Amino acid sequence: MNQSEVRGPASEEDSPRESISGSQDRVPGRRTLVIGYGNPLRKDDGLGWHAARLIAARTAGRAVEVITCHQLTPELAETLSHFSRAVFIDADAEGQPGEIHQRPVLPEPPAPSAFTHTCTPAGLLASAQQLYGHAPEAFVVTVTAQSFEFGDGLTPIVAAALPQVADYVCKVVDAI
Repeated sequence: MNQSEVRGPASEEDSPRESISGSQDRVPGRRTLVIGYGNPLRKDDGLGWHAARLIAARTAGRAVEVITCHQLTPELAETLSHFSRAVFIDADAEGQPGEIHQRPVLPEPPAPSAFTHTCTPAGLLASAQQLYGHAPEAFVVTVTAQSFEFGDGLTPIVAAALPQVADYVCKVVDAI
C-alpha cells in the first residue's frame, strides 16, 4: 500500500479538511477510514487531529486513509461509502478527563434541524447508505476533555490517552 502523506491545507485559510494518509483505491471490504475531528485551537477539542496524526504514522503502508476536519459535514458521506470500516475520533465533554470511550455506530437518519451544517457519525452513515448504497461498519472513539479553552496543545491527561486511542484504532484496522 501507500505510505502516509499529508494532503490538505497549507494554512488555516485553506480547506478545513486534511487527508493525512491513504491511497486512491477505495474499495469496500479492504480499507479503513479514520476521521479525527474537532478544533485544534481549543486545547483538548483538537484530540481528533492529534490522534489522527499518530494513527497515520502507525498505520503507514497499510489499507488506511486518515483525515482531519473541524467538523463532520455532509460531504463526508460520499467518502465513507468507499470504505468497509470507519473510525471517528473526537473529544467528549462527558465523564472524567482522560477517560476513553469506544462504541459501535449504526446508521441513523438525523432528526430534522434548522442547523443542517452539523452532522453526526450515525447521520453520515445513514446518508452514505441512502445516497451511495454503502455504509461502512463504524466506531466512535472519544476521550473526555479537561479543557476546551483557547490554546493549541492538549492537556497532559488527554495527551496521555493518545497511545491507547491509537492502539484501539490499530486493532480495528487489523481486524479487517
